[in-house]
Amino acid sequence: MTKKICVGLTLMLILLVPTTVLSARADSAPPAPGDSDKYNFNAGGSTFAFPIVDKWRVEYNKLYPGITLNYQAIGSGAGIKLFTAKKVEFAGTDAPLQTSDIAKAPKGTLTIPESMGAIVVTYNLPGVQKTGLLLTGDVIAKIFLGQIIYWHDPAIVKLQTDPSIAKALQADRNKIIIVHRSDGSGTTFAFTSYLTQVSSDWSGKVGHSTSVPWPTGMGGSGNAGVAAIVKKVPESVGYVELAYAKTNKLASGIPMTYAFVQNHDKTAFLDATVDTTAAAATGAISSLPAADGVWSTVSINNAPGPNAYPIATFTYLLVNPNLEQLKGMDKQKAQDLVHMLYWFVTDGQKYATKLLYVPLPSAVQELDKKGISEIKFNGQQLWSYP
Repeated sequence: MTKKICVGLTLMLILLVPTTVLSARADSAPPAPGDSDKYNFNAGGSTFAFPIVDKWRVEYNKLYPGITLNYQAIGSGAGIKLFTAKKVEFAGTDAPLQTSDIAKAPKGTLTIPESMGAIVVTYNLPGVQKTGLLLTGDVIAKIFLGQIIYWHDPAIVKLQTDPSIAKALQADRNKIIIVHRSDGSGTTFAFTSYLTQVSSDWSGKVGHSTSVPWPTGMGGSGNAGVAAIVKKVPESVGYVELAYAKTNKLASGIPMTYAFVQNHDKTAFLDATVDTTAAAATGAISSLPAADGVWSTVSINNAPGPNAYPIATFTYLLVNPNLEQLKGMDKQKAQDLVHMLYWFVTDGQKYATKLLYVPLPSAVQELDKKGISEIKFNGQQLWSYP
């Protein structure tokens, strides 16, 4: 009898051990905040990413009521400055740090891709009450350079395959009113990077950056500011993150209208959707640097492929890998920040599609996890990548 009991126990242990090991591997996320944890995190930057970051703020607080996030949508340029000055726990930016930024930022700054999105050329044309004006990169560049002045310019009209749009443009004798960002902006960085790629004239005269010397037009602060001007001012054109176009209406009550842009292959004019934006990133994912590497040349603009929307960008979180450098930080708060960032790039991705962002592919999530595992407090690693 004793022998049978021992054999039975041995079999039970053999069966239980693999299950225990598998459970430990599956439960590989950083420790979650406890019920007694009460911390507020301050962050700021990208207006491009604000809709999804704000959704994360709300949903994470539902899960962990003691953890609150104050994210100020002040533009990528301002976010980078606050991050460099160590005034925020993390910053949001659509423009990866450039050489001059890296020199000023905390040593070993981590660049964590948080999502991907599209930038659309939005317009307010009383005679064109629908989305789908067709534009090429060259024509967009000439409009923002002030070289194409009128909506009835043949360079615009000849692109249209919808007779009603072509007819409305030919009848429109008004000047184009340009609207651009007035603040340091990652959206501007991505948009002007695209124009630099498709127009040698733009590249030579204006270039790309978070702030550029606009040849013409009026400025609005943030994606919301540009959208607000375009929707109020007839004959205007601007550029905004897709969600801002989809969630705003023109004075006439119709949704904001935006252009379909010719792809890199010059085979189609594409709508900005989650699928076409995801297609733009396909070729870049395998060559992305590590989180502590140099991201200054990373771009998913004007990517080849028949279904790749040409004006798209990653949006990033900037994180100091040595959290003890931040005022008011303690080890438990640092641990909770690690968990929140991990949640953003994993479970939080399920909210992306509904907000018109692209959920991070698994390969990018793993890249992010490795980066998050580098975060330390007083030299101690807070979570190990499995």
